[in-house]
Amino acid sequence: MIAPPYLKKGDKIAITCPAKSLPSDIDTAIQMLESWGLEVVIGETVTVTYHQFAGTDELRTKDLQRFLDDESIKAIVAARGGYGTIRIIDQLDFSRFCQNPKWLVGFSDITVLHSHIHATCGVQTIHGQMPLNVPDATKPSLESLRKALFGEPLHYEYESQTPGRDGEAEGILIGGNLTLLMMMGGSISEMDYLDKILFIEDVGEYLYSIDRMLWQLKRAGKLAKLKGLIIGGFTDVKDNAIPFGQTVPEIVMNLVKEYDYPVCFDFPAGHIDNNYALRLGEKLRLNVTEKTVFIK
Repeated sequence: MIAPPYLKKGDKIAITCPAKSLPSDIDTAIQMLESWGLEVVIGETVTVTYHQFAGTDELRTKDLQRFLDDESIKAIVAARGGYGTIRIIDQLDFSRFCQNPKWLVGFSDITVLHSHIHATCGVQTIHGQMPLNVPDATKPSLESLRKALFGEPLHYEYESQTPGRDGEAEGILIGGNLTLLMMMGGSISEMDYLDKILFIEDVGEYLYSIDRMLWQLKRAGKLAKLKGLIIGGFTDVKDNAIPFGQTVPEIVMNLVKEYDYPVCFDFPAGHIDNNYALRLGEKLRLNVTEKTVFIK
């Protein structure tokens, strides 16, 4: 996987909204990015609303295309997720982006872009905090985003409260939002799962729906091909009136019990304030012990 040039002070970066419209300004995020020595260019979609979207499909396509093609822009940051990126992905032309890669940052609905860029360009991207989330984000998670953009090593060590499966693995990191990864299945935008370390997170899903999506990955042969599995935040999980009967960790371990790769839970990434940055497409080492998880 190709790593775009890491940022340096004085570089120009762009903020755009490929999905849902912003409910408030992102001044705090702009000030933070400028404090890192970056010049921030604001896309037209940042201040536009069309129903629930940040402008029409045509406008959102044009706005993102402008920054994909502009070689003076060294990174593109999605202002927020929501829903809508899948509506424009096939209208975008990534040919100039593939020739002159730049960092793309975001999570949630932005998984569509992560997955498409990985599948069609072989370029690394950053799963991390977005401008809308900056006011509520933890300082360490924002610092991890700065490190990811400027090319500093990302080393994580944490105590997991949920038992996984011990082991060591090395592989290319893929993943993102589980629901959006499922939406990419069978399309040109689907990531290659073979020998990868998969990271997944989600928000607001029913337990049975999480179970169903993971069964789909298993039946498609994706889970069997992995080198490792990292479970991030599964927040605001719902249950039915008649309980499903399994927690998210129980669902996961039931579906990967016949495999032998390491599995960890509680990684601080996803729809949480402490959303640490991950460079998707980068080779990493995963070491899961009884109490501690190391990601290097």
